[in-house]
Amino acid sequence: MEIKGYGDTVIIRQDPSITVSDYTIGGGLTYQVPTSTVVELPIDTAKSFSFQVNDIDRVQSDLNLMNRFSQAAANDLKVAVDLNCFTKVSAGIAAANKGATAGADSGNINLGAASADGSAAISLTETNIIKMLMLMNQVLDEQSAPEDGRWVVLPPWACTRALLSELKDASLAGDGTSILRNGRIGVIGNLEIYRSRNLPTVTETAVVSTKIFAGHSMGLTWASQITETESMKNPSDFGDLVRGLAVYGVKVTKGEALVELYAKQGALT
Repeated sequence: MEIKGYGDTVIIRQDPSITVSDYTIGGGLTYQVPTSTVVELPIDTAKSFSFQVNDIDRVQSDLNLMNRFSQAAANDLKVAVDLNCFTKVSAGIAAANKGATAGADSGNINLGAASADGSAAISLTETNIIKMLMLMNQVLDEQSAPEDGRWVVLPPWACTRALLSELKDASLAGDGTSILRNGRIGVIGNLEIYRSRNLPTVTETAVVSTKIFAGHSMGLTWASQITETESMKNPSDFGDLVRGLAVYGVKVTKGEALVELYAKQGALT
């Protein structure tokens, strides 16, 4: 469906569950009629940008100011949308997939929690970050999330700790060049690593903790569209006015397919 504007609803059809039964020769088969679950994604958030390009500045500059300002606006718009979307994810994650007693089967995986002074957040260092990523992977395993297509989003400081972990040894990473040399973290376990400065943070006394998310694409849906971009002559000055509007929606569709690690920066050695 094409998004035409704020207030639209995107209809998403999810794959049905198929019943698996025991088979005996001559026993006959019962055919299930699969029914897709329909998820409605409301396009309920909007972000805008607007700026002016003065004619004198345009003449005196050796740059194409209109293009440069438009690119800067698109960049800043992406950051604002990312931050807003990540902030909405946490509330939809299954209770068994976060906190100090995570794990649908085990119930004993400590993924960190909020506290008054930040003491309950997991302190991530180069010696334990791989362990914590594997525990997040285990939480997904215990919810029977598909193994292919899993991902994790790390803040830059956590990526540094991953690069300084035992994976800097090329033989352990299964590569001819260590990740410390090529700067590419890639896949750890089944988790494709992504980097973002836009993960939500919480300040508890003097401690800043970050909500780090992992999961599978089935757990989250998102749709966006820049619906308006226009320029016009500035009615009160010489130059042009440029403005744009982006509308989007984000929704957790399966909280069991998402994991949250509540972590803080541990000391580098």
